[in-house]
Amino acid sequence: MAEKNPSACAPSDCASCGMNCASRKAEMVDEKAGNKDSHVDKIIGVISGKGGVGKSMVTGTLASALRKDAKKVGILDADITGPSIPRMFGVSQRAYADESGIFPVRSDGGIDLMSMNLLLDQDTDPVLWRGPVIGGAVKQFWTDVKWGNKDYLFVDMPPGTGDVALTVYQSLPLDGFIIVTTPQDLVSMIVEKAVKMAKEMDVPILGIIENMSYLECPDCGKKISVFGESHLDEIAGKYNIPVLGRIPIKPEIAELADEGAIESLDAEWLSEAVDAVEKL
Repeated sequence: MAEKNPSACAPSDCASCGMNCASRKAEMVDEKAGNKDSHVDKIIGVISGKGGVGKSMVTGTLASALRKDAKKVGILDADITGPSIPRMFGVSQRAYADESGIFPVRSDGGIDLMSMNLLLDQDTDPVLWRGPVIGGAVKQFWTDVKWGNKDYLFVDMPPGTGDVALTVYQSLPLDGFIIVTTPQDLVSMIVEKAVKMAKEMDVPILGIIENMSYLECPDCGKKISVFGESHLDEIAGKYNIPVLGRIPIKPEIAELADEGAIESLDAEWLSEAVDAVEKL
């Protein structure tokens, strides 16, 4: 089979071409360019293999911890059909835009947020879009939003390893991922899928955080494995990934998130995760 000549390619061919020529590399770099008025030092994706494991809570808590450490932080809510970040931060006002781009909404604690719920008339309105349209919205949250100067931008990823997650991998210049899991055997299996996808996309994995890891007895302090014994160390060891934290089952965590007061949560369980992000 004759080798394809890059000089004969049209620019539109790059999206379907597998060659690593200079033209394709330039196209890929341009695709990941953000808003011209934004400068983001590090972008960290927070992922899970499935929904319901507390990924958004971990995203919000990590962002809040870094903001308390005087860092400039933003959150891009890439979970277009199930956004929860604004409610968690108690933000109800709508984002606005002008000819220069879209302006994120700032939380009381100083964290800039962009989420589909900030663009809807009602935050309970469903987003009845197909995959390509959702992917386009995620891209716009990166290219059209005026993030300003940020030390860290967290991307709250949609669950799973499907089309939207792939869009984030390909459209944002990610510096690393944090994986969120829970102790159940089924979730552990799905986490391995997320690990393998991150490795295939050549994005570093900073570590794994286990949510709902245990329940601490209020009388004796004993840690009770409500969902069975964790396999976190086994998975982390298999892929040589550090464990960055184990979050207990505490009613006050859910209460603060429901009340829009996630920024007031003192999450000492995530100190290692904060350190891992700051060492990037």
